[in-house]
Amino acid sequence: MKKSFKPFMFALVLLSCITFAKTGLAQAPPPPPAEKGSNTNKAPGGGAPLDGGVYLALALVAGFGAWKFLRRVEKV
Repeated sequence: MKKSFKPFMFALVLLSCITFAKTGLAQAPPPPPAEKGSNTNKAPGGGAPLDGGVYLALALVAGFGAWKFLRRVEKV
């Protein structure tokens, strides 16, 4: 029973992933702005604030690197 159940579940999951991927990409592109060439055209949604996340990621990477370095130094 288990040997025939695994291929069936694999095929079911694979088929559902393919089906949902095709329907998820079926959206039309957004319409262009009404006034082309004016100074009022802005990107939809504005800008994303990246500075806080970048600094946080760099701090985490630096801390992890220091921790790994200190662990290696203590073993020697």
